[in-house]
Amino acid sequence: MTVLKTSLRNFLAHKGRMALSAVAVLLSVAFVSGTLVFTDTMNTTFDKLFAVASADVTVSPEGPDDDGRPASGVPRTLPASVVDEVRAVPGVESAQGAVATLSVTVVNADNENVGSTSGAPTIAANWTDNDLKSMKITSGQAPRGPTEVMVDGDTADKHGLKLGDELRTIAVTGDFTARISGIASFQVTNPGAAIVYFDTATAQRTLLGEEGVFTEILVTGEDSVTDERLKQDLDAALDAPYTLRTAEETADAGREQVGSFLDVMKYAMLGFAGIALLVGVFLIVNTFSMLVAQRTREIGLMRAIGADRRQVNRSVLTEALLLGLVGSLAGVAAGVGLAVGLMKLMSAVGMNLSLDDLTVKWTTPVVGLALGVVVTVVAAYLPARRAGKISPMAALRDAGTPSDGRAGRVRGAVGLALSLAGGAALLAATRADKASEGSVLLGLGILLTLVGFVVVGPLLAGGVVRVLSALVLRMFGPVGRMAERNALRNPRRTGATGAALMIGLALVACLSVVGSSMVASATDELDRSVGADFIVQSAAQDGAPIVPKAGEALARTEGLAHVTGYRPLPATITAPDGSAEPADLVAADATYAEDVRRETLEGELAAAYGPDALSVGSDYAEQHGVSVGDTVELEFRGGAVARLTVAAVTSDDTNIDRGVKYLSLATAEKYLPAELMPQNMIMFATAQEGQEEAAYTALKSALAEYPQYTVKNQADYKEDLKDQIGQLLNIVYGLLALAIIVAVLGVVNTLALSVVERTREIGLMRAIGLSRRQLRRMIRLESVVIALFGALLGLGLGMGWGTAAQQLLALEGLEVLQIPWPTIGAVFVGSAFVGLFAALVPAFRAGRMNVLNAIATE
Repeated sequence: MTVLKTSLRNFLAHKGRMALSAVAVLLSVAFVSGTLVFTDTMNTTFDKLFAVASADVTVSPEGPDDDGRPASGVPRTLPASVVDEVRAVPGVESAQGAVATLSVTVVNADNENVGSTSGAPTIAANWTDNDLKSMKITSGQAPRGPTEVMVDGDTADKHGLKLGDELRTIAVTGDFTARISGIASFQVTNPGAAIVYFDTATAQRTLLGEEGVFTEILVTGEDSVTDERLKQDLDAALDAPYTLRTAEETADAGREQVGSFLDVMKYAMLGFAGIALLVGVFLIVNTFSMLVAQRTREIGLMRAIGADRRQVNRSVLTEALLLGLVGSLAGVAAGVGLAVGLMKLMSAVGMNLSLDDLTVKWTTPVVGLALGVVVTVVAAYLPARRAGKISPMAALRDAGTPSDGRAGRVRGAVGLALSLAGGAALLAATRADKASEGSVLLGLGILLTLVGFVVVGPLLAGGVVRVLSALVLRMFGPVGRMAERNALRNPRRTGATGAALMIGLALVACLSVVGSSMVASATDELDRSVGADFIVQSAAQDGAPIVPKAGEALARTEGLAHVTGYRPLPATITAPDGSAEPADLVAADATYAEDVRRETLEGELAAAYGPDALSVGSDYAEQHGVSVGDTVELEFRGGAVARLTVAAVTSDDTNIDRGVKYLSLATAEKYLPAELMPQNMIMFATAQEGQEEAAYTALKSALAEYPQYTVKNQADYKEDLKDQIGQLLNIVYGLLALAIIVAVLGVVNTLALSVVERTREIGLMRAIGLSRRQLRRMIRLESVVIALFGALLGLGLGMGWGTAAQQLLALEGLEVLQIPWPTIGAVFVGSAFVGLFAALVPAFRAGRMNVLNAIATE
């Protein structure tokens, strides 16, 4: 009880000093809790939608799962007669045929895409009674013929649609126009999908290309029959092989499709929270180390009057426990607020999430509290252990941090050894023969060098700070020299403070190097390999096929030498040695050999576009001993089997179409029926000599009616690639800012506690003539040199990581190393401003000290 009272008293006495450490815990726990709340809320939203919208049993055609986006653009179907068969099964209350496809684009009268922009699908379907479970017609009426269409209320509100407005639906089967006859609103939260409804006959004819077929049958069972029993009865009654799913299985399948997206986002955010938490550890260690140092005399007196080491140790750990509890509780609350903010942000970009679905599971606060408390107590263990070693004689000495002595030398030796081992692992990773093997060495090297630099930081602080001071601080005269000595006074503290900033900036530098190298490598590959002048593909890059009418418009464009189609084919390839595996197969026009230049190791690529011929990649040829003239077997979707002759072996030393096997469209059409033949996923065009500009304009004009596609020349494509990688890096940098903010708090905390520690010294300096302005400048300069120390270590370490990663990824085609010096330089200079910002409050407080009171401080 005495220990608890002492700890509580000390905690409250130093609450200002604890505040910044508590903020570090708060931010890290908030990020973890917010991520959990946000993903749980997303799951709740989708679970409600799937639960309400799913029929008791859904009957669909059997076949591979294509996520609603078949390569042909037309979903697999089953005959309408199956509906009557289903209705005749005992236990079935009702059965309805449904039509639904995701391979559509919907535009308004101004030719603007009114589909989903959030990554959620745009769905075209027929209106059924089952839709009344999740939708309610709030305006107008359901569609009754080919000239009427109904839209969901969210899409209508977002794009200002109203009854009578004209919409054009673009599908693989053709374009058709209808006017809005009704608006249906979701009765549960719509995560962002855009839906258009047609009457059944129109949906069959326009979306599927034929009447009398459905994409699925929605079955409702009688109340006395369970879904599982109904599924079993239907399975026994239906002769043809269909896929049957209960409502729960349908919901699980939908949840699985959404789950991959949610998992990527969840673990990425948790990863950044972990980085921030790691940085926070340094702040907490520094805080308690300085507090213990400042209370050396107090702890010595406690030991003198009978307190043993264990009680002193427990006292410090109890303070850490209180700090962890306060920071974690605030962090859990802030995490809920963060989740709400993320929901608002997602709603702003088109993914609607309702606060009614906000889900805070009991595990979230438990995880947040446990994480914050455990990390705080573990971080405080070493300072607490150090406090326990303070002897009663320390009460007779001035407070201060004891000399590192032998422990410092041992730490330096260990840190140097770890850094060298990590460097060796990074070097070994760059010389690996396989990326899978090298990635393990790369991860090990990053971990060892990170830990090594953290451990050796105090040893490096002396030399690096002196160099930085010579370049930055000496120009400020005596004030600069005092700032340098303050930074060097406690290398362990300076090293730990700089290490916190080092981690975030190392990751920034590493990702900058990899991102810049990706852009440079892709640009170099485009220059070397792509001969086509123009590339046409989905604007959203979501795998949407190029509809035939758009392809025909491209082919009619004036000023073009040729247009090339590109159709990936799902198939299985069997080598002469009998081994079978999925084939990365593409059917293309023969002109593709001109549009994308591939080095041929054997044979002629043009021959691969001949009858019953194909090319294979060098990796596949080497692995299976395949040469020109050999015969391989291809089994296409639908069961057709072709025996094709290898006419060429292409080099896989490329980023573009690496490992792809080519054959002609004529060969593919010979073995695949029209309904299974994929649409073009991308198309290439080459202008006639001297007609590049005119053809570019003509192509854009030809595709003006199809806003879902973009036309890019090579310059556009390079810029778009650069923008995409840049946007991804900006998101990562934004998340890493959390770790950097925590590191800045560490600098603030170090300076604030350092000012308190040097109260008498500051008073004496003021007494002998140091002005307030000079004092504030001294503290700001000290902060700048600490920040630059951390930045120099972090940027150097990050560039080393990034260079090693690029060398390893060269095995996968990332062949060009590019160091983004402008970014590195900007970050380094920005670190100085971070140091200035971090010193504002400590410098202001130091300047306001009363000189006499400061001198009298014990």
